[in-house]
Amino acid sequence: MMRIDAHHHVWTLARADYGWLTPELAPIYRDFGLADLAPHLAAAGIEGTILVQAAPTEAETDFMLDVAKGGEVVRGVVGWIDFDADDAVARIDAIAARELLVGLRPMVQDIADDDWLLRPALAAQCEAMARHDIVFDALALPRHLPRLVQVVDRHPDLQFVLDHFAKPNLAGGDIASWKDDIAQLATRANVVCKLSGLVTEAPPNWKVDDLRAAVDHVLGCFGPQRMLWGSDWPVVNLAGGYASWFAASESLLADLSQDEKAAIYGGNAARIYLSSRGRHTSGT
Repeated sequence: MMRIDAHHHVWTLARADYGWLTPELAPIYRDFGLADLAPHLAAAGIEGTILVQAAPTEAETDFMLDVAKGGEVVRGVVGWIDFDADDAVARIDAIAARELLVGLRPMVQDIADDDWLLRPALAAQCEAMARHDIVFDALALPRHLPRLVQVVDRHPDLQFVLDHFAKPNLAGGDIASWKDDIAQLATRANVVCKLSGLVTEAPPNWKVDDLRAAVDHVLGCFGPQRMLWGSDWPVVNLAGGYASWFAASESLLADLSQDEKAAIYGGNAARIYLSSRGRHTSGT
């Protein structure tokens, strides 16, 4: 079965729509493209990827779709539309015509209103996404999980992917409330969890054991058939890099069967993102 990196980015600084990307983030403050990613994919035996938005602009989504069109390794794109626009449903209908668009990701973690997910207008937008088989990628923080549960319950026909485990406080070590909320979310069948973005939430000079409690908890709640592996490259360069995160993942998943590992490293991403959209090849 094909291995798929279910979460990575590319960017060009000259585009100037990455407001969060500043010179202080020196390891990632430069252009990153598919050619930079290729050696990491080869080393990990990964044949396909899901390219994910990193800026809240529709222009960046167009940019990513163009990148994907020219790079066969990208099997699908998780983009962004202006969910706060009056014509947001029409925008979803329009972008659904782009076959490589497999998901949309409102950047909930950066929205000032913690109750943004509960806006009445979001209902029609979620219905439009479900109608087009577009996945809802949730870039949320632990405090958003109770709100996310409500949205998930309201839209049982929409597939949700929780990015980065909702960024548990691994550096601080206080994850008790997060564990409770993850367990609640996991009882909803239309949610899967992305094994990604953990090392940037961990203590500096993290070790595998710093990640283990969170990974074991999500595995216990969601199971290996509802977990997708992603690198979060190049953001992962802030905390050790692609190879270190991949090696840590191998250690954290060491007790699983080969079939379970194959699901996490590619099979689940193919099922969730590529069943009806994206670039289909004999490998998926």
